Amino acid sequence: MLKTLLLSCTIGLVATQPILATNLSKISFAKFDLDAKDKIKLERAKQLFYGGKYKEALAIFKEISTGNPTDGIALHYVGETQYRLGEFADAVETFKKAKETANVKAETFYFLGSMHLMNGKFDEALTEFNTYQSKTADKKNGEFDVAVYISHCNNSKKMMTSPVDVKITNAGGLINSKYDDKAPSISADGKKFVFSSRRPETTDAPVDIEGDGKFFEDIYISSWDSAGAKWTEAQPVPGNVNVDGAHDACTSISADGKQIFIYRNNMNDPESRGGDIFVSKVNNNKWKTPESLGKPINSSFWEGGACVSPDGKTIFFTSERKGGIGHSDIWMVTRKTKTEWNKPVNMGSEINTEFDEGGMFLSPDGKTLFFCSNGHNSMGGQDIFRTINENGKWSKPVNLGYPINTYRDDKTFTISADAKVAYFASNREGGIGETDIYQVDLGTYAVLEKDFKKKENNGLSILKGKILDGAEGKMVDGVEITITSESGENIGSTTTNENGEYFMTLKGGITYIIKASKKGFADTSETVKLGLGKNGETFSLEKQLLLNKK
Repeated sequence: MLKTLLLSCTIGLVATQPILATNLSKISFAKFDLDAKDKIKLERAKQLFYGGKYKEALAIFKEISTGNPTDGIALHYVGETQYRLGEFADAVETFKKAKETANVKAETFYFLGSMHLMNGKFDEALTEFNTYQSKTADKKNGEFDVAVYISHCNNSKKMMTSPVDVKITNAGGLINSKYDDKAPSISADGKKFVFSSRRPETTDAPVDIEGDGKFFEDIYISSWDSAGAKWTEAQPVPGNVNVDGAHDACTSISADGKQIFIYRNNMNDPESRGGDIFVSKVNNNKWKTPESLGKPINSSFWEGGACVSPDGKTIFFTSERKGGIGHSDIWMVTRKTKTEWNKPVNMGSEINTEFDEGGMFLSPDGKTLFFCSNGHNSMGGQDIFRTINENGKWSKPVNLGYPINTYRDDKTFTISADAKVAYFASNREGGIGETDIYQVDLGTYAVLEKDFKKKENNGLSILKGKILDGAEGKMVDGVEITITSESGENIGSTTTNENGEYFMTLKGGITYIIKASKKGFADTSETVKLGLGKNGETFSLEKQLLLNKK
């Protein structure tokens, strides 16, 4: 089964397409009067197009169009292939020429409307979409969900008249390049920043000749320079993470900064061919060789990325497996044992639509999920949405609004525990490269609050540490850490990892009771006062506890 062309919320090898969410299997190549030689060329171009080899397909479609310069169908194929390659200015001119021909395809108006939408020309886009509707009225508007894109135009016009109160700046040349830079993710303490880039520095294979002709995707990392109050220049993530000739894409970093979840597509590796999720763990500042998350998270279908809850007990991931609602859905799975997961559950129609959802990031508060979608009430392309887990139920997604979202693709929203600054990726105009990473000042826009209103303390502080065997001094894994308030209210829990470490994000300025429990050991507890961050730094308290055997 052919994959959806637009998976712009995901981190795979497909080139970003700002509007469409249509399936290749639905596109019908109408026949036109060609000589035998051109008919053979057309069939070859179609095969290349279906296989995602757009550059090769475009060369052949152009040959055909050159010999048939007034044929609207030939021009349409040239324009659509240019569109898939991101050659948007050329595509607009080609579609305009196709419009003036006698045998113009109805889809030409649809694509031209899409191009106008991505350029912020909403009225022109509506004109083209309405023309497409009129030409396909007897076919239920043809193969495209044009009504959705008409709503995108209207949503854009409405949201741009009521912008949210944020300040957005480009993350700058230490992070961004002239290539695609995307999928940012930040650790809860705000000190580690990872993202994906299609710059050429990390690969021996020059370009993805089997795909879109761009450089392969790799993972980069930067650290926060407290003295200079800036990020250090991004470098390829150290260790055995990036693979030559394969797409390695960051999809998130865990709240404690010790795990990177990776989308990998390596045609030379049966384990990751077609797209699966891997995880790499850090050891002595070097990242280990990524390991597949395996079943039941990975499947024979495409999986595009994952993020993990701060307590490590839940993973959210993107998949096209059976049982979904749309093209790409968000699923969640809870931990069964230390090494096993329960059966994945689709997050349901409140979150997933018939289009694409993905690009998840669970806030350090453990209950606020940010994701992107080209369904819901998007302004066009992918927009960023927020849903909150309230008493076990996820709330109706809310669009984060303009100018965080635009009529272009805006994806992968990430935030540190103090909730003061966020980052996301966008292909909006004015960037350094094709897609850039942007910084959002959240000083007056409280994205973790249900009403978005700023309160005295909207952010969180970090409580972390190690549990040691009191007699032997060794780290103890599998210890249940429970946090309660002074009044006895249960606040949360987690379990120490294989290194005996625990990590939690909690409201600062409050006194808590930490309790550590494990079979064979006597329980121990301690009272701690968790402070508040100052001068833009997230407050972090490290507390070591000793367990004594019974």
